[in-house]
Amino acid sequence: MPGAGGTPGSDADDVLRRWHATLAQRWVRLRATFLVAVQAGLAAAIAWFAVHDLLGHPRPFFAPIAAVIVLGASVGQRLRRAVELLVGVALGILVGDALIVLIGSGAWQVGLSVTAAMLAATFLGGGPVVVVQAASTGVLIATLAAPTGDFFYSRFFEALIGGGIGVLVMALLLPVNPFTLAERAAGPVLSLLAGGLRDCAAALADGDRQLASDALARLRAGEADVDHLEETLGAAWEVSTMAPVRWKTRAPLTQYVDAQVHVDRAVGNARGLARRAVSALTDAEPVPAELPDAIRALADAVVALRDELSAGAEPVRTRERARAAAGRAGAAHRAGTGFSGAVVVAQVRAIATDLLRATGLEQAAAESAVRHAVGDSETGSR
Repeated sequence: MPGAGGTPGSDADDVLRRWHATLAQRWVRLRATFLVAVQAGLAAAIAWFAVHDLLGHPRPFFAPIAAVIVLGASVGQRLRRAVELLVGVALGILVGDALIVLIGSGAWQVGLSVTAAMLAATFLGGGPVVVVQAASTGVLIATLAAPTGDFFYSRFFEALIGGGIGVLVMALLLPVNPFTLAERAAGPVLSLLAGGLRDCAAALADGDRQLASDALARLRAGEADVDHLEETLGAAWEVSTMAPVRWKTRAPLTQYVDAQVHVDRAVGNARGLARRAVSALTDAEPVPAELPDAIRALADAVVALRDELSAGAEPVRTRERARAAAGRAGAAHRAGTGFSGAVVVAQVRAIATDLLRATGLEQAAAESAVRHAVGDSETGSR
């Protein structure tokens, strides 16, 4: 007997769809991790070869492990953090080995190694990443056998060599494509912005206050994506600067870097627009048809910006649609709005300016283009 919730066939279809969705997500994660995994394996192999075969260390444990730590823990982060991790690993090894030679190993020696490593990292100006990594490496060292021979600091240099190789592999051998990083980070932000604007336009056109509230909530929740975009662009620019094989990406990547701050402002202004859309609907203010049209034109401009940045093209369509949005906003103002509606009009003009700035126009040129678009709409309405 089928359950009340559906038939056996529909349940099987749901399971199959969820399985396909899970498999697709895992495949996406696998593709994203593949290059990093290859980098880590390559760095570990080079570190072992360099210390074992070239320098003659019989058991170069710390060289490959330092290379893997630096590469694995710095995925999606900036090169500075990778170097911080390297310093933390090496410092923890140096302090731990020195204490083992002086006082032996045991429970209290482990505690003392951790304390000393953290204090040393702090004294040398290390940030939280360096301090934590130094402490965790101190634990590892204090629980291993003491270094043999008079040169207890050999494991310190071994870790430096391995970590340095990890940094070089990350920067020079098989470096990630910085343009792809930028594209993947910018896509969710621009899609969030376009979707929020479309929902606000639909809410104003249909008198749907809940839809406007939901759009505002999504725009607020998207702040993490905006922060991730800024961090990712910093990492991508470092790769494009350091890796010779990625130098050719600097020109199209510059468009993303220059646009980021203005996209950030556009998202902030879109939140303001959504708040005032909620207020306008709550107060039952008049909403001329031109106002939703203007916001829809803004959403079209955002989509055009996303596509043109991805293609590395001159953002001509973005500029055209941003100016069209400003013109429709001017027409909405002349048609008559309430207090909150007037603020929505102002936010449309502000976002249009932000988008024009994101296409590379200077502030004066962007503001002039918006004013002219509003003036042209006034002329056309007479």
